Amino acid sequence: MDPRIDQYKSELLKWTAKVNLIGPEAREHLDDHIAEALAAAEILKPRGDVMDFGSGGGLPAIPMAIVSEARFHLVEADQKKWAFLKHIVRECGLSSRVYGDRLARLLPRLPEDLRFSLVVSKAVGYPEQWVPSLKGHLEDGARIALFQGTPESPEIAGFSRGEVIPLPRGESNYLVLLTFHVEQST
Repeated sequence: MDPRIDQYKSELLKWTAKVNLIGPEAREHLDDHIAEALAAAEILKPRGDVMDFGSGGGLPAIPMAIVSEARFHLVEADQKKWAFLKHIVRECGLSSRVYGDRLARLLPRLPEDLRFSLVVSKAVGYPEQWVPSLKGHLEDGARIALFQGTPESPEIAGFSRGEVIPLPRGESNYLVLLTFHVEQST
């Protein structure tokens, strides 16, 4: 295993003791959460530009970024969490960028030609509310990977429902995939 995984785990636990980056369940089962992120990277095979919305303490994005060649764009509004993310990106030498902002404020400031091939998000609000706002920054065929506690796929215009993959960490952990399709004008 890449030694940066252990470095990430060590730094996350050290920072969490002071800043509370992750909750008690995640601390207690951190190895399982990291294994889940690595399993997701194997399934999703991230490439190009990837957004992680609601990055928190870096799960699943940091382990996924460590084992892939994709450039991750981490979006986190909480200042303490994005300070940690900037630190760990630097310490692990990742090709990643951290944005300390809310998604709605960030999107208009991104380069117009930036297109994500994949967006990952772990238990962030209602996808029906925030996924449509990404359309202008998604390449055709981009996937939205929702790490969630139920297998239900939200119905969102412009996105087709994809696979629902049970994840190894317990009975209520799923990777729900949506695929974006550019609407063709006739």
